[in-house]
Amino acid sequence: MPNPRKKLLEVKHLKQYFGVGKPDMVKAVDDISFDIYEGETFGLVGESGSGKTTTGRSIIRLYEPTDGTIVFEGQDVSKFKSKKEKLAFTRDMQMIFQDPYASLNPRMTVRDIIAEGIDIHGLAKSKAERNQRVEELLETVGLNKDHASRYPHEFSGGQRQRIGIARALAVEPKFIIADEPISALDVSIQAQVVNLLKDLQKEQGLTYLFIAHDLSMVKFISDRIGVMHYGKLLEVGPADEVYNEPLHDYTASLVSAVPVPDPEFERNRRQIPYDASIEDESDGVPRRLHEITPGHYVRCKESEIPMYQKRAEEYLENKAK
Repeated sequence: MPNPRKKLLEVKHLKQYFGVGKPDMVKAVDDISFDIYEGETFGLVGESGSGKTTTGRSIIRLYEPTDGTIVFEGQDVSKFKSKKEKLAFTRDMQMIFQDPYASLNPRMTVRDIIAEGIDIHGLAKSKAERNQRVEELLETVGLNKDHASRYPHEFSGGQRQRIGIARALAVEPKFIIADEPISALDVSIQAQVVNLLKDLQKEQGLTYLFIAHDLSMVKFISDRIGVMHYGKLLEVGPADEVYNEPLHDYTASLVSAVPVPDPEFERNRRQIPYDASIEDESDGVPRRLHEITPGHYVRCKESEIPMYQKRAEEYLENKAK
């Protein structure tokens, strides 16, 4: 069904290759397309090396894409040439980085780290307004305003990630790319950070691209999920459907590996192995994302569509029993 909400981001046939022209060329992101709607969280999940982080960095232009189009608020971001246009884009789109230890400058105070974007974009008219804004941001992310004069090494991992979130929020962005923002944190802290992100989204109307390898956490925070493997997008659909009714074999394999807090279940659990040879295109027949059920897409050949439709029907039948 068509989504009535506004498309904030459109990624069309994005390719990000490294070492182009060399024998060891890496196709980190290989022709993927997806949309993100205003106010939603789109989760991007996959194992290490699948191309998730590279996708996020290409969208925000930390990498220059090899090919493809990235459209943000109806504008092709590659067409931004003037400094004013680039500044406006970097204000509207921010990133929360994976490593809360490496992403903060150890020589800067928390006040200067958070206020860096405020200074660049000229969002404070005076030093007092700048300091007030930093203190408000610290309180927004659950930290004390007195922390502003401290340095990153004085904080725990969870606190540092909150500082990273405050830095991203400082310029009042519309869209935030959260690149595995909880993977370096203790499990107890992960839930706090994810709940904080959800609360901020409600309060400020934010849109997220949430990148992670933990499918259960992605399902918890996301409206829709995209599943990546070896640079390709294999399945896209509503979070509950992708998690509870995976159509692609790779997604089913990921779901089968999610730990469950039940010793009896864990003893008897069998992880579903994934045979990557099903993605082979050596016969010359291309694989594309095809809509199997409304809003639920699987990368497959046209001849395989009936097989996936049958799987979806079986899920519905099992639900009805």
